[in-house]
Amino acid sequence: MTTVAEDVGWLAAIDDAINSAFAPITEVFSSIVFFPITIGEISFPAVVAWLIAAGVVFTVYFGFIQFRGLKVSTEVIRGRFSAKDDPGEVPHFQALTSALSGTVGLGNIAGVGAAMALGGPGATFWMICAGLLGMATKFAECTLGVKYRDVHEDGTVSGGPFKYLPIAFRRFGRVPAKLLTGIFAVAILFFGAAGGNMFQANQTFAQVQNVTGGADGFLGSAGAALIFGIVLALLVAAVIIGGIRSIGATTSRLVPAMGAVYVTACLVVILTNLGQVPAAIGAIIDGAFSPEGMAGGVLGVMVVGFQRAAFSNEAGLGSAAIAHSAVKTRRPVSEGFVALFEPLVDTVVICTMTALAIVIAGAPSLQAGIDQVQAGGGAPDGVILTSDAFATVIPWFPVVLAVAVVLFAYSTLITWFYYGLKAWEYLFGRSRVSDTAFRIIYLFFTVAGCVLTFSEVISFADAALFVCGFVNLLGVYLLLPVIKRDMKEYLADRRSGKLHELGVEPEEAPAAGPQL
Repeated sequence: MTTVAEDVGWLAAIDDAINSAFAPITEVFSSIVFFPITIGEISFPAVVAWLIAAGVVFTVYFGFIQFRGLKVSTEVIRGRFSAKDDPGEVPHFQALTSALSGTVGLGNIAGVGAAMALGGPGATFWMICAGLLGMATKFAECTLGVKYRDVHEDGTVSGGPFKYLPIAFRRFGRVPAKLLTGIFAVAILFFGAAGGNMFQANQTFAQVQNVTGGADGFLGSAGAALIFGIVLALLVAAVIIGGIRSIGATTSRLVPAMGAVYVTACLVVILTNLGQVPAAIGAIIDGAFSPEGMAGGVLGVMVVGFQRAAFSNEAGLGSAAIAHSAVKTRRPVSEGFVALFEPLVDTVVICTMTALAIVIAGAPSLQAGIDQVQAGGGAPDGVILTSDAFATVIPWFPVVLAVAVVLFAYSTLITWFYYGLKAWEYLFGRSRVSDTAFRIIYLFFTVAGCVLTFSEVISFADAALFVCGFVNLLGVYLLLPVIKRDMKEYLADRRSGKLHELGVEPEEAPAAGPQL
């Protein structure tokens, strides 16, 4: 992609200078965060193993809650056990769509394409497994995000890891608890400004520029990226000024709409080639367990699938718990049941449908990408593989895909603003002046993301996000008994009829704070 930063000398100079300064920092930091574990000829980041191990432990500890709790989840999302006067800011459904808007996006489109090139069709099977395990992780962290939240006098909420990590770590002492939570907050804030903001803005402009004639189109002229960035920032500002209520209202419409468009396109490809579906499923299963599989056999394909799923649904990173903490409820564990749906929708459903469409379509670019990887080259652009697959059935779909990418990126922009704001409030306090300052800074980075790339800065931000996984899951482990007790009480109340159609009465709410 040719950006204005490459066309205008002084902008390019700024971009190059910042990237050059960050390059050595990013290299060292990434080597620590993504420290590799090597088994035979296969290497994979330790943080991915940490995330998957947590999913396995939580699944067993909570008695496979992601399967036996799905009926409860649907009841809660429908508002069956809710009351209008429940504390919080948004209903369960809006809390879910707000969190989904931060995860459903390019990872489901480009990430799946890249996984297919790296690990073949078999990577899909392990992505599904990772998504199922991630459901238990989301259940745990989002329950805690609500349980230890603060509901302010004006009705707004501050919750998520910033509230439960100090509780979990206080057994280590006041200073270590503050330090670990501070590291988490800085990492979220940094990613929110760069990875969750600048990268999304940059890719939004790139997609719009591409479908409007590229460098030769009306967005190819010098200054177009700046104008586009300002317009995008104004669109983001129109939503974020209203806080999580406005974000929830927007995402509750945007996420289902864009998801429906994308899933419909997947179904068109699949149903048009219905006779090939059994063979595609067979290729996915065979590829998952074939000792002669790609990427180093069974273990290699497994690693590719788990890694792409971890990057896609963010289970264990603590980010989603921030959005879920704003929910209107008196029973924190109820939102844990809602959060089960995130990895189910994000990874198990959408990623699987994307993979099936790619396998069935059999576009030449897929095999070319596989050949490229097997020859020792890097992974191809995943979004191109996905776009080519859909184009075999829907020739004009690349334009629709560009619109979907723009909407996915926009929803991610507004959701990561909220995550960053909560980190900002933890670090610098909560006040109107402080919150306004963060809004201005965030919107500035939205404009900068369209004009500049700051590739090394964004790479640093990606690594920072996974720092959150180490800190967050350690805190969740320490509070597992609290979650399990609340889960048992909630399920018992449901069986006994205490959770009635009008919601849980205030006196039935559990006492605040942990009872370890």
